[in-house]
This record gives sequence, structure tokens and C-alpha cells, in this order.
Amino acid sequence: MPLPPPPAKRAATLSPDAFDAPARATSKPARVARARFTETASEEPAHTPREAQDEAPVAALRDTGVAVDVPVMREAVDAPPARTRRQAATDTPAAAPARKRKPAKSAGPSKLFVLDTNVLMHDPMCLFRFEEHDVYLPMIVLEELDGHKKGMSEVARNARQTSRTLDALAGAPNADIAVGLPLDVTGHREAGGKLFFQTRALDDKLPASLPQGKADNQILGVVEALRREHAPREVVLVSKDINMRVKARALGLAAEDYQNDKTLEDGEFLYSGALALPPDFWAKHGKTVESWQQGQHTFYRIAGPVVPSLHINQFVYFEAPGEPSLYARVTEIRAKTAVLKTLRDFNHLKNAVWGVTTRNREQNFAMNLLLDPEVDFVTLTGNAGTGKTLMALASGLTQVLDDRRYTEIIMTRATVSVGEDIGFLPGTEEEKMGPWMGALDDNLEVLAKTETSAGEWGRAATNELIRSRIKIKSMNFMRGRTFLNKYVIIDEAQNLTPKQMKTLITRAGPGTKIVCMGNLQQIDTPYLTEGSSGLTFAVDKFKGWPHGGHITLARGERSRLADFASEVL
Repeated sequence: MPLPPPPAKRAATLSPDAFDAPARATSKPARVARARFTETASEEPAHTPREAQDEAPVAALRDTGVAVDVPVMREAVDAPPARTRRQAATDTPAAAPARKRKPAKSAGPSKLFVLDTNVLMHDPMCLFRFEEHDVYLPMIVLEELDGHKKGMSEVARNARQTSRTLDALAGAPNADIAVGLPLDVTGHREAGGKLFFQTRALDDKLPASLPQGKADNQILGVVEALRREHAPREVVLVSKDINMRVKARALGLAAEDYQNDKTLEDGEFLYSGALALPPDFWAKHGKTVESWQQGQHTFYRIAGPVVPSLHINQFVYFEAPGEPSLYARVTEIRAKTAVLKTLRDFNHLKNAVWGVTTRNREQNFAMNLLLDPEVDFVTLTGNAGTGKTLMALASGLTQVLDDRRYTEIIMTRATVSVGEDIGFLPGTEEEKMGPWMGALDDNLEVLAKTETSAGEWGRAATNELIRSRIKIKSMNFMRGRTFLNKYVIIDEAQNLTPKQMKTLITRAGPGTKIVCMGNLQQIDTPYLTEGSSGLTFAVDKFKGWPHGGHITLARGERSRLADFASEVL
């Protein structure tokens, strides 16, 4: 920046040309300095104080000897050129996450899902499970909902809940059915689409071989009309009816099953509750293992690559030829370390529970869970003959009669028959539940055997004592109850829906333990699969909870005939 010439002698006045030079030079240096500052401002760290940024150009101009008005210069710094503001908006790190905060949920355009009636009666909240996609309800679906709303069954309750949900959506402020009802107005922010009703007759052209009066065929006609009207947008029929989906695909229509009710896509991925340690476990973890003794148990603190795959109350075992075996349970996971606690061996006769000893590794794991007072919820799965009911009853009788930990045993099950229903059963609640409790009678016959020479009178007294501490209850009357200090056994839990399972588990009061047992290969409830069963739902949701545990029993111990039949039939 040019400077005025110095005066020739002391107290000499400047010439008129030299006097005007600072005035002309003041504006240009200010613009140069401001441009230079804005170019270097983006190179400075984001945490530079604002005061330091304001003082930097002022100091630079002061070094040149030019008089600068500080307030004017700060105003210039506060208002950078438009080009710099655009660069800052696109180049600063803070702006990048703002663009990524709301990513598109799907790469393609949103779809239009046409719901069948059975989907709404299966899950009343299904309207809010389709993310950004739109939902369409044919008029015949509303007619079928109206026909199923009466009664006390689960289907009738779901139909009434669906009707209330539709009424809330239609009654929202500024709701217009003609343009679609936003699905997020009732608080379900995950639903970004709209709900459409059939408000006019559609030109549905279906083959003459399909009867027009049937409700399923009318829904197929609506899907076909919507496909032609909204092309090239994808229109998909969602139905729980397999035959409905088959007919839709035969007509060239897109059809899918309702997948949101499934906890797992494949039952093979269900949490088993036990993990086999790798053969090189001690080679990789032996140097960092800490061990200590506390009572009858030994504790190990491990750190290594196996820790991220562990869960609380998960069982681990190490079996290798020529090396000592390890059977332990994970009791603590903190940061990158886990604590393992050795188990009590119930395979030995000295640790027999009500005269019952375990026969394999998984049964020993299950017995440790059943007898642990800190575990409030236990789930047992396995094929027929793996000992689920026998172990649950044996551990329950020990804790009720011997330890006095619980006051009584309450046993219930889902009353879903394998074949045709035999009709109404006479008697009281327990007498009506009697035919469903054949497994209880069979196992009590084994547990009532005594080793003493008490004779027939002793066996009768023992059997009467056991019967007095076991109450058989129906699931139909569980709503509103609270169990205090009870040992609750839920048998055949694979036939329960997730909603029924939630109803039963939430009955537990202080000091109550719940044991859920079932075989996921023997589901008799319609519309329930291995992935959507309430037992699968409970196992997955309670995985890793400090007061819950699960074990999948792998080996049958009933008889060689039952084991062979389970494999080949």
C-alpha cells in the first residue's frame, strides 16, 4: 500500500497532493485487507475466537501506518462478501451433517401398499409400519372389519382397535380424505406416508373365472385398477392369506406377506443362550485372564475378541481333548472385559433337585437358571423330550417346599388343540384345564416317587402335598391379576402371540419368577410362525437382561424311540 512521502523538515506541512493521498489509499487497502482476511478466514481453525478474528485485520492495517476506525472495520469483517458466505455454507464441517441428518429411507420412489383385512386384524398398528410409503384401504376391507368387531376374541379386539385408529386419523384437524390422511398426525413419527380410502368406484377388470362377489376377488380388482391408474408407481398387495397372495401373483400383481410381526426371518438365528469358546481361547486370552475364588464358585475376568459377542447370563463352555473343560455363565460385561462365573454341577447325585439330575450340558445350564433367585424370567426351548417341564417342576417344588422362596406354583398354557375341538368341558376352572395338563400329571408321577420305605401312605401324602402347592389357571382370566411370590410356569408358550405373552409376563409382582417353555417346531395357532411366535419375541427381547436367561435344549432324553422319531419324522 503506498504511503505519503515523509515531510522534508520538522513541522513542515504536507503538500495538497500528498494530503489527498491517504484519503484515496484508505479505501483500497481496506478492500484488499478485507478480501485477504476472508480468504484466510476459511483456513483458520473453527475454534478461533471471534475477537481474535476481528483484531487480526486491524493489527495488519496498523502495522502499515494507516489510520483505521475499529468499529467500521469490525462491521466489514462481520459482513463478508456473498461468495464467502456461500463457500462457508458448503465447506464448513458443521453443514455436512445437516445434509445427512434426514437421508432418504429408500432409493426408489414410494410405494402404494393395499392392505388385506387379515393384516389389520392381525396387527392393529400395521398402518404405521410402512415408513415413507402410502397405504390404501379398499371399501370391502372396511366392510369386513365391521363384520368382525363383535365378540371377545383377539381378532374382534384388534378389529375394534383398528376402527378407533382410523377414526382418529380421519378426525384429525384439517384432514382431507380426498388427498390422503397423513399417518403421523397421531404421534407416530416413523410413518411418513399417507392413508387413502376408496372413495369412488374403480374400473377393475379381472378374469371371468373369478367370482365377483367374493371379498378377496374384489380386493384383487382394486389392486389391478390402482396398478393401471398409478403406473409406473409400484402397487403392492399385503396379505396374511397365502392363497390370496398366490392368486395375486397368478394375475401378475405384486403381493407380499406382512413381515413386521416377525421377530426373526429365520428361526436358526434365534439366540440359543450358550456359546462354545474357540479351541484357541486360552492361547489368545490366557495371558490377560484374572481369576479369584468366592465360595464354591470361581470367577474369571477375560478380555479379548470374544467379549463383544457375549451377553449377560449367557453360558459359555470350553471342551477340548486333553484339556480341562470350562462351563461358566457371563455375570458382568464392562467396557472390553467380561466376568465368567463357574456353574454348579447338577449332573452329580449330591446336587439332585427333587431327585432329578441333569443328563447333558444344556440341561445343567437350564437348572442353574431355574434355581438362581436373581433370575426372574427364564425361557426354555427345545424339541419334545428334552426335559423342559420336568426340570421346571422339580426346581419349582424345591424352591416352594424346601427353600420356601415362593408360596406356590401356578401353571398355565395356551388351550390350542392339535385336532378337532371336543367341545365344552364341565366343572370348575381347574377341572376344565385338567385335560390340557396331561404333561403336568405325567411329570408329577415321576417327581412323586420316593426313595424311602414310607409305603403307599407315604406316597399318597407326598402326592397330596405336591398337589396342594400347584394351582392350574386359565389364561383367559389373567387380565388384571398380580402374582406375589409365585413360581409361574407357562407351558406350550410357542402358541402365544406377542401380545398374549406380554399380558402374562406383566402379571409378575415382587418376588415372582416366570418360566416360559415351548417347542417352536410345534406351533398350532393359525397365522403364527416360528418367527412371529410370542416365545421367539420374548427370547429376543430379554436377551442380555441381567435378570433373565434363555437356553435352547438340544438333546432329547425321553427315550430312544422319541429321539429317533424327532429326527426322521
